[in-house]
Amino acid sequence: MSDPSNGNNFTLLDTVNTACMNVFLEELAEEIKEDFILIMDGAGWHKSKDLIVPKNIQIILLPPYCPELNPVERLWRFIKDNTIKNKVFETLKNLEDEVCEFTKNLTKEVVLGICE
Repeated sequence: MSDPSNGNNFTLLDTVNTACMNVFLEELAEEIKEDFILIMDGAGWHKSKDLIVPKNIQIILLPPYCPELNPVERLWRFIKDNTIKNKVFETLKNLEDEVCEFTKNLTKEVVLGICE
């Protein structure tokens, strides 16, 4: 998750489901501590009936089919354009390594510039 207001990154999980989202929300709530709003797209695990939302988080879901409203979509495009676009990888692990290495080296300034 990236925060376009300040360029901070929190975490990147390798699996997406309700259980992982619950862990993410719990750790994020502890990291930020104060009340805040989290804007998410409509992925199934973002609106699951089993989602446990900590008291200091208010979730707002983006309307369907509106990627232009989600600043992180611009970040994903930048990552893809600079890592996997027009490339073939021997294994999924090679692809993961390429993307992880690239994202580890992103600076706050770059993230802010892309997501603003």
